[in-house]
Amino acid sequence: MKDLYLSVVIPSYNETENLQRGVLAEVANYLKRQKYSWEVIVVDDESPDPEARKLAKDFCSANPGFVFIQAKHGGKAMSIYQGVKESKGKIILFTDMDQSAPISELEKLLPKFDEGYDVVIGSRGLERKNFSPLRKLASFIFRNFRNIILASNIVDTQAGFKAFRSEVAKEIFPALSVIKRSGAAQGWTVGAFDVEFLVIARMRGYKIAEVFIKWEDRDESVAKAQERRQGKFIKESVDMAKEVLRVKYNQTMGYYKR
Repeated sequence: MKDLYLSVVIPSYNETENLQRGVLAEVANYLKRQKYSWEVIVVDDESPDPEARKLAKDFCSANPGFVFIQAKHGGKAMSIYQGVKESKGKIILFTDMDQSAPISELEKLLPKFDEGYDVVIGSRGLERKNFSPLRKLASFIFRNFRNIILASNIVDTQAGFKAFRSEVAKEIFPALSVIKRSGAAQGWTVGAFDVEFLVIARMRGYKIAEVFIKWEDRDESVAKAQERRQGKFIKESVDMAKEVLRVKYNQTMGYYKR
């Protein structure tokens, strides 16, 4: 569809409980009320839970405008990139399956493109509603560490609600370190790819806007909760800090320039 306006990319990994409570129906009901053309691309990152794959695939098959992609396991960034490559919209939004940031918050992002911005990110601000004390502390530490290392004035780089002009997303995603070393993921690897994306965009002269959005942790995935209880959250936080240092090194060496 040549004149498609919006592509929504939703990465999916063991999202059974979120899918069962109707998150894709929320997305569909909102988009059907909009005047612009749209598509939704759901990318399953080879979920170990077959029920998660089936629920997502069945919904996409039954709802016009929804596309299901079964990807090989590569982590969150790779799943988003798969969707970006297949997208046809002028604007691409990626949003988390749990809809902690409701799709309706898109209304706050889209006007920024008319103002000339190329990347518009949803921000949770300093609040993390429904976060555990440990996750709030980790978020505080990561935010300040990131801003000191990268001299960034962005409050929240990690919210799963970001929009880009299509040409910008398709230029920058292939330059991400996590994409270049694809195939190394184990489990639902998130990492600091958002930070790297924003650093590259800024270095290449693209205009970035941060917009504060309504956000509340609505993730009901049992599998992800189990991983957090097993300590994966702490390991992931350490890995993200290492990635920020690598981004700083790449930035200093000039690797991100065109």
